[in-house]
Amino acid sequence: MSKTLLSFGHGYSARALANLLLPRGWTIHGTTRSPDKAEALRAEGIHPVIWPGGDLDPALAAARHVLVSAGPDAEGDPVLRRCGDAIAEIAPRLEWAGYLSTTGVYGDHGGGWVDESTPLAPSTDRGRARVAAEAEWQAITGLPLHIFRLAGIYGPGRGPFEKVRRGTARRIVKQGQVFSRIHVDDIAQVLAASIARPDPGAVYNLCDDDPAPPQDVIAHAAQLLGAPMPPEVPFEQAEMSPMARSFYAESKRVANDRIKTELGVKLLYPSYRDGLPALLEAAQET
Repeated sequence: MSKTLLSFGHGYSARALANLLLPRGWTIHGTTRSPDKAEALRAEGIHPVIWPGGDLDPALAAARHVLVSAGPDAEGDPVLRRCGDAIAEIAPRLEWAGYLSTTGVYGDHGGGWVDESTPLAPSTDRGRARVAAEAEWQAITGLPLHIFRLAGIYGPGRGPFEKVRRGTARRIVKQGQVFSRIHVDDIAQVLAASIARPDPGAVYNLCDDDPAPPQDVIAHAAQLLGAPMPPEVPFEQAEMSPMARSFYAESKRVANDRIKTELGVKLLYPSYRDGLPALLEAAQET
């Protein structure tokens, strides 16, 4: 297996994957829009490409694996818009391609369970854009595509602790509301397992075993910190941004059996009850 990866939109999840692959001898080209971020990536062992604007051809020529983390914008999928023809050209020699999507493609199920066979019925503009992007990527002939539908991501630097410490956290309660979530290190291990065991056309849900009401996660974070319990606020009365409010438009429990049975993954953090203490412990050690 060739060990060269081109990562479009080399952000939070892709950097976690790089932490696994680089010690295994991989070469990783990662795109970013920012020269400052490019230097940070270089310091982490990534070959940065300022893109759009920079020369992507050498990375495209070298790549045998492609990861797409960049989400759709108002005009559609930005990667396919700018270099779809080039990707179609290299598709036959790629060993693996991964597209990071979202469980938002399933829409609202009133707290019920969904799996990878559930019909796509998004109820938000973001979800509809993801469905369209998935279809665009699936339409590329010969591309060994794997789609990963991610639940809410948390991990180092992305957790509820800071808001709890500042006293700005709230336990927003909407009757029957549940979310699935996933630790970024589990995203990384699933992607690495898929790269090691390619199955073009496969779709995987990436989430933990414990879909839960969001207010329970905030409460657990407060308990771990020994902080006052954040106030409980009914959803109807909560002041929220349109983006934050849209997350509450859908409630579902996401099944993750496929990553276990087909990829042999054992989650590092099967619940936020495992992931949050680990985050707190790691932060205290640094």
